[in-house]
Amino acid sequence: MKKIIAFSGKGGVGKSTLLVLLLKYIIETKKGLNLLVIDSDPDANIGDIIGNEVSFSQTIGGMMRVLKEKIQSRKMPLDVPKNQIIEGDLYKCLIENDEFDLLEMGRSEGEGCYCFINSVLKNVIDTLSKNYDITLLDSPAGLEHFARKTGRNVSDLVIVSDPSKMGFHSMKRIVEITAELTLQFENIWVLGNRFPDNLKELLEKEVEALNNDKVKILGFIGNDEEISKYNLFGTNLLDLPDDNPAYQEAKKFFAKIT
Repeated sequence: MKKIIAFSGKGGVGKSTLLVLLLKYIIETKKGLNLLVIDSDPDANIGDIIGNEVSFSQTIGGMMRVLKEKIQSRKMPLDVPKNQIIEGDLYKCLIENDEFDLLEMGRSEGEGCYCFINSVLKNVIDTLSKNYDITLLDSPAGLEHFARKTGRNVSDLVIVSDPSKMGFHSMKRIVEITAELTLQFENIWVLGNRFPDNLKELLEKEVEALNNDKVKILGFIGNDEEISKYNLFGTNLLDLPDDNPAYQEAKKFFAKIT
């Protein structure tokens, strides 16, 4: 069965880091699978975390800027359907790695409504994910992509929270959004990141107060200096030693969602 696992949460809680740790786990334990990572964060964090610097021109945002210029200057070929041209250009943004493919959304630029391009973009993402066994999606806290129904086939939503009031608030708001938009997820998980032992109970109570049987605690990861150093110096997090305590802890609950 094909799976799409999305990570969401307040900015700065470590969504991208945890997604890469899950990617590392999948690569090591489920060899031979076709894996796709979609980074929908405008800052394109995933490339930095895996030591793969991605230029703006390699992102969908960069490609969209070129497409907008073509549309505005009427340089699009008249004998080819516009959606085919856009889809073909967007597929060029796929960055192939040895064990997975990466699609960086990047930031958007310019003014004006380009709903047609956004509609094609949604279709490309949906089509791409069907060609992979597991797709990992790094999503902004507002679930903008889900609001546009690009997340309608997501099997697991992982909401990451740190031990902060805003982290808890974002977690609860994301759960509310899923209900407001009638988004269907097979599982909604809450993952505590950088949590000391004495604060874990607070997040557990917040999740219990939601009174939603579909929302469950996935687990907790403590603050880890080695991971912080990897991120600070731009070292590929996929090269993190297997005996790293945080990764060892994460592996216990990653098995639940893969």
